[in-house]
Amino acid sequence: MTLTYVSTRGAAPELDFADVLLAGLAVDGGLYVPAQWPALPVGTLDRFASMDYPSVAVEVMWPFVEGTIARDDFERAVHDAYATFDTPEVVPLRDIGDDVHLAELWHGPTLAFKDIALQLVGRLFDLELRRRRERVTIVGATSGDTGSAAIEALRDRDTAEVFILHPAGRVSEVQRRQMTTVLSPNIHNLAVEGTFDDCQDIVKALFADESFRTRRNLSAVNSINWARVMAQIVYYVTSAVRLGGSAGRPVAFAVPTGNFGNVFAGYGAQRMGAPITQFVVASNRNDILTQFLTTGSMTIGEVHPTLSPSMDIQVSSNLERLLFEIGGRDGTEIAELMTRFRPRARCRSPPSDSTCCPSTGRRPGSTMPPRPRPSPARSSAPGSPSIRTRRWAWPPPSACGPTVRCRWWCWPPPTPPSSRTPWSRRSTFGHPCRCIWPTCSSGRSATRSCPTTTTPCAGPSRTRSAPEVRPVLIRVPSGRLMLP
Repeated sequence: MTLTYVSTRGAAPELDFADVLLAGLAVDGGLYVPAQWPALPVGTLDRFASMDYPSVAVEVMWPFVEGTIARDDFERAVHDAYATFDTPEVVPLRDIGDDVHLAELWHGPTLAFKDIALQLVGRLFDLELRRRRERVTIVGATSGDTGSAAIEALRDRDTAEVFILHPAGRVSEVQRRQMTTVLSPNIHNLAVEGTFDDCQDIVKALFADESFRTRRNLSAVNSINWARVMAQIVYYVTSAVRLGGSAGRPVAFAVPTGNFGNVFAGYGAQRMGAPITQFVVASNRNDILTQFLTTGSMTIGEVHPTLSPSMDIQVSSNLERLLFEIGGRDGTEIAELMTRFRPRARCRSPPSDSTCCPSTGRRPGSTMPPRPRPSPARSSAPGSPSIRTRRWAWPPPSACGPTVRCRWWCWPPPTPPSSRTPWSRRSTFGHPCRCIWPTCSSGRSATRSCPTTTTPCAGPSRTRSAPEVRPVLIRVPSGRLMLP
């Protein structure tokens, strides 16, 4: 049986895996997701407990690619990809105490977690393009780690010409040199005077130009490409199994995230049957995701440079995939939402009248009585029994009016603090700490500056000494390229 893929915006044709791999972004501007989520067969997790990582990877990913790639070729690509890692476990778990474990995602060739997906994706590109006797132009935006991992995976391959855009001066020195010291003739680096979001906008604009896209045979290596997400599902499954998931022990994951692809892969593992109960999404100062999860709205603000440049993002592309899933897979509604979002730099998720998941079948638009604290609820959406929801009615009516709409959200937001407790404290090296109080639905808010400050971190340079190719510099008009 061949699994097909649909666009989150509903207007693109359904494709099989091979076509989705090479297409990257759907022609309607949406992102591809499986038409239905495959389920791990009963007893599979027990078998996984005694299997090595590449073997588990083949079993987990096979339903997504079956019918488009020969099984032998796929197994060979998977084993070759993970033979490049410096440990046979690929993603070992380290016990750090108090029943907390750390998944080590840095054992690939470039020390970035993107190696786990891109070492395989590069081989799948090569395999499919050779079968078709075609050549593609791959474009990608990076805040550092995607670029170096993609370049390492695709260097010297005669089936692909690779162009990687990075924000000038906003990637780490190590990652900049990892990209610019690769002298392969098919690798091209482009520095953009702007932010990662500017780079990502340029990539999406190229894909939106259908004649250019067809003429140059464009493809993508960012996590907008479904193959990236698919490969990352595996380590959520293996980690859950090693922590007792095969015996039914539930597992929760805390995931630092920028473009939301990593944590969405965890959601995919959950939908396949991995015993995952909760995801904690961690942000740095660029906290548009925190804003969305706690208020139900997103507003694009300034991108602040931090010590975690891969998270210095204001537009998390893969959030669109989650909105599509929890919104009842209504592509038309997602297309309208995203169309409103970019020109206005602001959007609010559609409300629901009973629970925070519109996929329950309730019509959005009505209000619900305010509650002093959110109360847990369970989604009754078919096929997604493990998604946790909450009735969301914060701030209380005394602060923000008689009624508060239920925000569209399917992971539990934090318990609202008292009026005297800061909503959050966060600090970034070189920036003062800010104490942020809740923003009312009426728009009122209060902020204060804290006396706490930190100093920039200075450490030894670990860059390699090698000839560099100076990247082409691109200036974005008015600092930003906006899509229609």
